Amino acid sequence: MNSALGFAFSVLGLSASVFGALGGVYALVRRTPHLLTTIRQWAGLVIIAAVGCFVVMEVALFQRDYTVKFVQLVGSDATPPLFNFAALWSALEGSIILWTFILAGYVGAYLWKFRKQITDPLHGWTLVVLLTICAFFFALMVGPSNPFTEVAVPANFVGQGPNPLLQNHVLVAFHPPMLYLGFVGFSVPFAFAIAALITGRVGEGWLVETRRWTVAAWAFLTLGIVLGAWWSYEVLGWGGYWAWDPVENASLLPWLTGTAYLHSVMVQERRGMLRVWNLSLLCSTFALTILGTFLSRSGVVDSVHAFSEGGVGPWMLAFFAVVSAVSVGLIAWRGDRLRSPGAIDSPLSREASFLANNVIFGALAFVVLLGTVFPLLAEAYDDTRLTIGRPYFDSMARPIAFVMLFLMAAAPVLPWRKASGELLSERLFWPAVIGVGSMFVAIVLGARGFYPMLTFGLGGFAAGAALRQVALATRRQGWRGFVGRTNGGMIVHLGVVLLAVGVASSEAYKTDRTATLLPGQSMEVAGHTFTYDSFAGDETSARIKIWANVRIDGDEVYTPAQTRYTQRGMIVPTPSVKPGFTEDLFLVLDDAPRNGDVTAPIRLRVVVRPMITWLWAGGALMGFGSLLAIFPGRRRRGTEPVSAAVTTAAERDPVPA
Repeated sequence: MNSALGFAFSVLGLSASVFGALGGVYALVRRTPHLLTTIRQWAGLVIIAAVGCFVVMEVALFQRDYTVKFVQLVGSDATPPLFNFAALWSALEGSIILWTFILAGYVGAYLWKFRKQITDPLHGWTLVVLLTICAFFFALMVGPSNPFTEVAVPANFVGQGPNPLLQNHVLVAFHPPMLYLGFVGFSVPFAFAIAALITGRVGEGWLVETRRWTVAAWAFLTLGIVLGAWWSYEVLGWGGYWAWDPVENASLLPWLTGTAYLHSVMVQERRGMLRVWNLSLLCSTFALTILGTFLSRSGVVDSVHAFSEGGVGPWMLAFFAVVSAVSVGLIAWRGDRLRSPGAIDSPLSREASFLANNVIFGALAFVVLLGTVFPLLAEAYDDTRLTIGRPYFDSMARPIAFVMLFLMAAAPVLPWRKASGELLSERLFWPAVIGVGSMFVAIVLGARGFYPMLTFGLGGFAAGAALRQVALATRRQGWRGFVGRTNGGMIVHLGVVLLAVGVASSEAYKTDRTATLLPGQSMEVAGHTFTYDSFAGDETSARIKIWANVRIDGDEVYTPAQTRYTQRGMIVPTPSVKPGFTEDLFLVLDDAPRNGDVTAPIRLRVVVRPMITWLWAGGALMGFGSLLAIFPGRRRRGTEPVSAAVTTAAERDPVPA
């Protein structure tokens, strides 16, 4: 029943997407706006189909309907409800359902927001592009990644459950959906960009329509990446949070280009410049979300995050190629209309700093992309297995990150068009004082090393510039000064500074020790005493869990553990972490007796990471700043954008070119 119903919803979604997109193209090409209203009905069916697929699969998982192949793959009688619900996105086919479900949600939000403007060709083409994307993912569900395939059930089958790494921490219910909300969210501004190129309305009008959509998608992606780092830190037992893993990089790439776009777009809104940059960045961001999905769900990379292998790899790669080719072709086609009506007047101006920002973010994206895909290209060329590890990424990304911090300090104080040396000296004085003061405080507290000290100095410099902007805004407008894109962006900058300081401190000053301990023995690490008190364990039908009771500084007891999932035979470490404002104490049970001998020794690993909590706080502050940036702020007189002055005749003509 579930198999047939789920597949029927998949076919309905594919049919509605295709007919809706084709009908929209027909209405737009034939210039019959009244026919565009029929697309809403097709889009409504797409939404119903996507919700139906999601609900049917969740029902099948909770019913343990093992006649559904996907449930047989990831379901289990012993899986707790939370992880059973999250099992939907624990493997390839279910993750396609999640992507389609979220995309349908964005389509629904788009239809509601622009319900009165659907006959405008710009919005008509936007909906056509969204339905085309929906058609692709429904095609995956109907074809090579059918999650509703019906299979026979072996006798006494109880299921093996999702991958053990996906059922031992609550963040499994939040990190992947948050990441997908970011990935899929960029579909809407991408669709607007393609529609603007098709209609020739490539000025600034479409930017206003997409600003909040882009900020929301970027915020979800940011929180998804930070939650992923936290999950890695809490679950994998290696004491780290970012390893430049290919799948981690796949999520970082669209974040980099999306961040560049959010800065660059302000130049176009204000002065009508960087049009090609903005369209290229936005199209690249969406294309990189498809590439990221290909890397994580095709099985082409060896990664702890790549949980699935299947036949969608060629399909995803082909879709990535089509998106890239169409984007490049349309930008080239509209080249004449994309010429900027203005030019950068001075290198000491805000628009020049945003252009430099584009170059820096683009350079970092290229470095990450090269390190991620080059091993795949080398293997495809001559079957050579290469590994590009952390030394490459750290050495290449570190100087770029320092330049970013400097630009974060300089850009907010620069005026549009041109700045004098006297003005810059006045505006940068207190941020510079804060930067120098940050380095002095770090030295007093015992910090050493060139790279961390440079991070503290530039971080203080950038924080000072952001605080200056927020202080001026709140002095003029009161608490409303926090609301709006500019000041919300400054809160995001403060979050980035916290994150950068947390990364620099936790990496440069961490202490890592491993010792073999008998009951009652202790080890000293970074001024703390860790005493092994006792050993314990328990067993269920699905797992065998053992843990050590370790007392920290003679006070609280923490329990690093190992869990063996019997269906899969996989052992997963479960670290025990004592968090703190100044440092985290991270305990891992590397080895323990398997025969129940409570007098046998254990091997305990302790990692002390200073200020790593600042990383999570920085991510939360970035999310809060994004929320503030979504709401409109109060403009001062004389600061309205000049986009109306650069609107072309083609933009005023609501007929596709």
